[in-house]
Amino acid sequence: MRGQHLTPVEDALSHMLARAPAISVLEEVPLTDALGRILAQDHRVPADVPPADNSAVDGYALRQGDLFPGVVLPVSARVPAGTAPGPLQPGTAARIFTGSEIPEGADSVVMQERVTVSDDGIEVQAEVSEGQNIRRRGQDLAAGDLALAEGTLIRPQEMGLLASMGFASVPVRKKLKVAILTTGDELVEPGLPLAPGQIYNTNRFTLLGLLSRAGCEVVLCETLEDTRDATRATLQRAAESADLVITSGGVSVGEEDHVRTVLEDGGELSLWRLAIKPGKPLAFGTMAGTPVLGLPGNPAAVLVTFLVAGMPFIRKCQGRSTIAPTPEQLPAAFSVESASVRREFVRARKEVVDGKMSVAAFHNQSSGVLSSACWANGLAVVPENTTVKTGDLLTYYSFSDLLA
Repeated sequence: MRGQHLTPVEDALSHMLARAPAISVLEEVPLTDALGRILAQDHRVPADVPPADNSAVDGYALRQGDLFPGVVLPVSARVPAGTAPGPLQPGTAARIFTGSEIPEGADSVVMQERVTVSDDGIEVQAEVSEGQNIRRRGQDLAAGDLALAEGTLIRPQEMGLLASMGFASVPVRKKLKVAILTTGDELVEPGLPLAPGQIYNTNRFTLLGLLSRAGCEVVLCETLEDTRDATRATLQRAAESADLVITSGGVSVGEEDHVRTVLEDGGELSLWRLAIKPGKPLAFGTMAGTPVLGLPGNPAAVLVTFLVAGMPFIRKCQGRSTIAPTPEQLPAAFSVESASVRREFVRARKEVVDGKMSVAAFHNQSSGVLSSACWANGLAVVPENTTVKTGDLLTYYSFSDLLA
């Protein structure tokens, strides 16, 4: 195990990512079920998309060279979408609709709003350039090109792109199996009455939501008894059923904090105590060869440490092509007068101040105040040994990007 000093965030992430086991099992799923899954193979374009030149508007297909002032072009054909048109007769126009294939010989499409229609044909009332309103064959995707790389998270837009190439199913990585273990004899499930000294089990539901958003499968969700033997037995059972075990609480220095000591005695504890605020007592190790991420017990600290340390680790296990989100740089609408040796992740939100975008902090940054995260829409980063004045640029991560 590393020493008792506080491990910098970058060092902790490097240590964890180097030990992230990759999911090697693949499965084929229908495209309808692919949302949120991780693509397991490169996908190249089997044929041009679109497969032929087509019209971007409802209007008339014609030859730009047939136009001169006052000319009336007879309408020689009608081209509905989904039909193969014949060649365009010289000196004429073809009625065409959005998505319809361009007839051979036509080089432009004029919007129907730009023409005057008579029994004799159409008279164009606007300038026409060659190629106008035509979507070219292969404009979106060219045959043979790499469309989507292995490790891509499939979002709605990727589903549409895969459909445009004709894929009805896709190979994806199996979902990461995660066990959630919350600690504390004081924890009670929501819906039950609270006795003196009891609190509701907040962290279980925060973690369930986070893991669902991360595309994981929760295979075990239990509350540990505050004894070393029970902690050891449940950790062992969780490790045998999951690819990753996440605990909340039990990793500090209290007499009833058994997760850390069980890892030290019966598994491996390779990381403990981060230079992060909130969430200093974070632990990482293995039990029966399965990674164990021990998060703090305070609700806001659970959220922050999961987003900062847990999500990159999960992305690496999932084989994603992108491990870390891209942050923004925004001026602070708050100040921090006392520098800390720990990097602080401030629950914050983007706001417009004096016509400019800035990032404001929730008034109470206590690690037990989860309402701060409901008010916020992201995390602003205050570096170690740094004070902040209003207007200073800070790194900001939105919750949506942290969980993407």
